[in-house]
This record gives sequence, C-alpha cells and structure tokens, in this order.
Amino acid sequence: MGDSLQGKVAVVTGSGRGIGQAIVKEMAAEGCKVVVNDLGANLDGTGTEGGPADQTVAEIKAAGGEAAPNTDNIATAEGSENLIKTAVDTFGRIDIVVNCAGILRDRMIHKMSWDDFDAVVKVHLYGTFGTIRAAMPYMREQGYGRIINFSSIGGGGGGPLGNPGQANYTSAKAGIIGLSRTVAMEGGRKGITCNVVFPAAKTRMGWSDDLEKAWDARASAGVVDATTVVLDKMKSGDLQPEDISPMVAYLSSEAAKMINGCVFHIMGREIRLYGEMMPERTIFSKGERWTVEELQKTAPRLVTYGL
Repeated sequence: MGDSLQGKVAVVTGSGRGIGQAIVKEMAAEGCKVVVNDLGANLDGTGTEGGPADQTVAEIKAAGGEAAPNTDNIATAEGSENLIKTAVDTFGRIDIVVNCAGILRDRMIHKMSWDDFDAVVKVHLYGTFGTIRAAMPYMREQGYGRIINFSSIGGGGGGPLGNPGQANYTSAKAGIIGLSRTVAMEGGRKGITCNVVFPAAKTRMGWSDDLEKAWDARASAGVVDATTVVLDKMKSGDLQPEDISPMVAYLSSEAAKMINGCVFHIMGREIRLYGEMMPERTIFSKGERWTVEELQKTAPRLVTYGL
C-alpha cells in the first residue's frame, strides 16, 4: 500500500463495478478513505440493487482499507447531496470527487424518446454537476479539493467526437468538458482542481455484444482507422479498468496541484494530454461583412478545402 492519499476522503460515483471499482480500490490502497457509490442499476438505468456497493466495500475492508457504501441516485439533487453528506458524516471531510457513474440508452435520434435523452443526461451531466455543487463548499472552506470527471473521446463510447445512436450520451459527455473547465477556473484560486478523463476499458458500458458484432463487421470489411485500434485492443482484453485508476489517483493527490482544467485520454499504458480547441483557418472580409456570393467564391479556396 502507498500513502499518496493518506488522510484524504473520496467519493466515487458508479464505483461498485468496472472503472469506478478499480479507482476506489486504488485510492484505498494509497491510504484514502472512500465512499463507494453505486445505485446497482442495470445498464439502461432501470432497477436498483445495492449489492455492488456493499461487495466492493467488503473487498476494500478485507484488504485493510477504509470504505463506506452509498446507494443514492446522483441524478437527483437530493441523491448527490446525500452522497457528499455520507462522506462528511462518516469520515469527517470530503477531499476528492470522482464522477464515473453512467447509463446508456442507445437509439438513433429519430427513434430516441424524450425519456431516453433525459435519463442519460441526468445521470452523466446532472450527476456530475450535483456532486460538485454539494462538495464545493467543503472544499473551499478547507482550501483543498480534487475533482475528476469522466467524459469520452469517441468510437465505441461516444463523446465530444460524436457517435451514431448516442445523441444523449455524447451531448452529456461533451457538456461535462465545459462544466469541468468552468469548475477549474472557479476552484483554482481556492486550491481546488478539476480535470477530465477519457477512459478506454473493456467494461459493461465500454463493450457489448452489439459492439462486438459491429467490430467484426468492420474487420471483415477491411476497415482500418483510429477507432479500429481501440476496438481491437478492447476486444482482446488489453484495455482494463485497472489501467485507468493510477492516473486518477495521481490527479487526486497533492502532487497534482498544478494540473487543472486538463483533459486526459487513458488507453492501456498510453496517456494522452489533449490540447485546447484552436482555430485552424481564418479569413477576413475587406467590406463590412461577408456576402453569400463572396463566401461561395472564397470559402472553398481558403477555409473549407479538404473537408
């Protein structure tokens, strides 16, 4: 066991299974007291069963760590507030918030119901907002806080690059990036950092029977692109939840105090830092504003070429 998080208290949403579970175990091994939050829901958010949280807590305690279970629904204001309250009531403080919880309800947008969209956005985006909002007063008062939010890069998981059939999920995941950057700005002067992780791991959310069929079809058709590399590694089992947890534990520590508002992609043994969105090409009008006729002549040559 290490001691990089000794004396710290963390809550990790969706940590009864998968990536979240790997994170709470890693943190506990580094001396952190953890609250394991998991509603025990199905992948689509239906049903509740507290077993995953209780089982993970039992495993952490058996390994010599300190942990407490929580089954609140962080998609609601009451649930996210109760989660943070569990940490404070049980361990006396809250230092670290990691937002992993998520559900999927994949549909093409013309078939997606309002409920499908609403349910996914509430868990991912509202849940992230709710836990941060509830924890921030404590973190500001103590002058220390670490917030790590999970988004998604693309391919099988959707995210800022978009993914067919996941308008709800990708909207929420892109929103988490904007939310995190604002929280980083607001919290930085108070010793509170907020960063984003794009994970790539073979979990029940990251890999499914449908995705495997799609991967096989792509492979049979000879399709090779950036997504192929990720799916190939995921199918082979090279990308595991335990690959994600060390970086999250590092970002939660004192050693990462100067890392704020950043986006990282973790894929196996590979960690990528993503840069800011920057303009690629710029044109200026000689007149007061561009006309449609001018743009029809100029844009293809100077702005939109190659698209």
